[in-house]
Order: sequence, then C-alpha cells, then structure tokens
Amino acid sequence: MQFLEGIVIALRSLVANKLRSILTLIGVIIGVMTVIAVVAIISGMNKYVETEISSMGSTTFLIRKFGMITSSEEWFKQIKRKNLTLKDMEAIKENCPDCGKVGAEAISWRKVKYKNKHLSNMTIVGATANITEIANHDVYEGRGISEFEVEHNRQVCFVGWEIVENLFPNEDPMGKDIKIGNDYFRIIGVAKKKGTFLGDNQDNFVLIPITTYQKIFKRSMFLMVFVKARDFMSMQEAMDQCRLILRARRNVPYDKEDDFAILTSESIMDFFRQFTRLALMVMGGIASISLVVGGIVIMNIMLVSVTERTKEIGIRKALGARRRNILWQFLVEAVTLALVGGIAGVAMGALIAKILSLTTPLPSAVEGWSVAVALFVASSVGIFFGIFPAMKAARLNPIEALRYE
Repeated sequence: MQFLEGIVIALRSLVANKLRSILTLIGVIIGVMTVIAVVAIISGMNKYVETEISSMGSTTFLIRKFGMITSSEEWFKQIKRKNLTLKDMEAIKENCPDCGKVGAEAISWRKVKYKNKHLSNMTIVGATANITEIANHDVYEGRGISEFEVEHNRQVCFVGWEIVENLFPNEDPMGKDIKIGNDYFRIIGVAKKKGTFLGDNQDNFVLIPITTYQKIFKRSMFLMVFVKARDFMSMQEAMDQCRLILRARRNVPYDKEDDFAILTSESIMDFFRQFTRLALMVMGGIASISLVVGGIVIMNIMLVSVTERTKEIGIRKALGARRRNILWQFLVEAVTLALVGGIAGVAMGALIAKILSLTTPLPSAVEGWSVAVALFVASSVGIFFGIFPAMKAARLNPIEALRYE
C-alpha cells in the first residue's frame, strides 16, 4: 500500500505541475533517449552489415594493398606498399592447392552514356571471368563475362540495375552499346538488384574484362584478389598458402610484416564492431552527463517537495508513521519520477531511430536489452539522487514539523 501510495502521489504531482515536471525530467529523458536511439541505430547497422558482409561467403577472403586503416600513420605507411598485379593472382592460382577459385578486380569511376542519356561517377569494375561466382554478383538476365572475352580483351560488359533503370527505362538493354569514356561496350548481362549498403548504391556498376580495363585505363591498378577456398575446413590453410606465396614474390624479409592485407568477412565485421563500440562509448558518456544533470534536478525538486510537505510529514509521524515509512514514501516518489522520464526517453529514442531509418540509409533495431538497461539506469538515478531528500524527510522532528508554516 505504501508503495502504491508513493507512486500515486508522484504521478499526481507530475500532473499538477506540468511545466515543473517537464523541466524536472528533461535531463533523464535526453539521457535515455540518446542511449535508445544510438543503440537502436548501431544494432541495426551491425545486423545489416553482418548480413551484407556474410554474403561474401564463409570460404571467401580478399587480398588487397590496404588493410583496415584507423589512423593517418597507418595510411601513410600502407600507401607506400606495392600494388598487387595480375601476375600475383596467377601465382596464387597456380601454387595454392587449397584455393578453389581465384579472381581479381580493379575499380575506377567514369561517366557512362547511352544515346543522349548519361550517368556520372559510375563504378567501372575490371574483373576476371569468375568474379561473378566469387564476389556474389547474381545474374538477372544474360550472362557474365567469359574467359575467352578476358583473354581477347573484348569490349563487353555486365551491368548493375542502376544502369538499366536510368539508361534503358523502356527498352531491353541486352545487346545495346554503352559508352565509357571514348570506348563502346556491348551489354551481355544484367545483375540482380541489390539496393544500397550504408548509403552506398551497389547497383551503379559496369563490369568489364580486366584485360580490357588494363588496356583502356593504362595506369597502375589497385587490384584486389578474391580467393574462394575449397571448403570451410581448408580456409585457414588457403590463407596461409596465399600469404607465403605473396611474401616470397614481393621479397618481404622474414622479420618484416606483410605488405598486403588478407581480409575475411569476420575480420571486416570485427573492425566494424570495434568502430561502433567506440561510438557507443562516446554517446554513452554524453548520455551519462544528461542523466547526472537530470538526477540533480530530481533531487532538488524532491527537496522542495519535502519543504512543501513538512507539516504533512509531521502529521504522519504524529499518527505513528516511522522513519522507514517516510523514507520509503519519498524514495518511491523519486524513482517514479525518474521512471516516467525513462519511459518517455525510451519512446522518444525509438521514434527518433525509426524516423532516421525511414529518412536516411541508416537502419535501426530497438533491442529489448537496451530498453531494460535504460529503465534500470533511470530507476538507479532516482534511487541515488532521491535518497538524500528521503533521508531528510525521515529525520524531521515531528514537533517542529507540525509547527512549520
């Protein structure tokens, strides 16, 4: 009964003093809202990235010049590395017994034209014939590039859905010629629509034979080698074999680190989790400040409440209420205030996360554990900052309290 009475008194106080209640709870609301919104967005991003990266396959890994860069020092160090070459890819293909499929691609950006229509900054991918099998480019229509077309530098292309939608809205793209720079390429296949990944359009590409790419662009390529192991059990052996082959080819001394990077879907995901964990810690620190400020405001309001209700406390004590009864009453009121702020913060945080996911490429997913933690923290704020006013009320002398005007 005392517990319910404390909740009812706290809620009546909130309704009776609306402006004061809003000002009292705004710190807790902002703190909880920040935590819920940030956790929702980060959880959504983690799930989305995990789904997208896992599409690369559990037996596929990527070898490239650059690894995961987290500082300017790493960037300047890695930019000095030699580029990977097609000969490196061929060496892996010939000397790696646990490698099932080996392919490569290089990327550039150019304008793509068809008749009087054009698209700027389209991703031009020079690739080996088997890249559609290794890098998960599903065919919607037509076919991918063949070994014959790679060997003979054919000017053919396999295009993403963005090309079809914008350059061929009312006609079949198959067999049509598009212009990239000063060269024409015949469309032989169309990829299935993949959508965006963290705001990056995955359908705005034109894939051409890597030999044709090398001949046309005539510059040093930032080549990426894709390797698909024979099976999951031989994944680590395949990575070790590739590492030994490249270290030998690139003359890396035994006491020096690799001058290339080997990335798996799991290593990419771990890097992303570290990044989001850091972001969560930073936002958690900001939210903590808001919660502390909110807790101080709740304590001040409860002290004002104790002063306003001094005579009531005296009457209750005169009628037999003990210190613990008064302490419990005011503590319940403080926790109720904080919980109301916490609930409002959860609702607003979830709403903000939903709006962001609808209006931006950022996905969101409100986690049950984050709601439970937020409400627990809000309750803890109420207990911590409500204990002093509650103790002050409990220690009042009943005689002096009755005389108080």
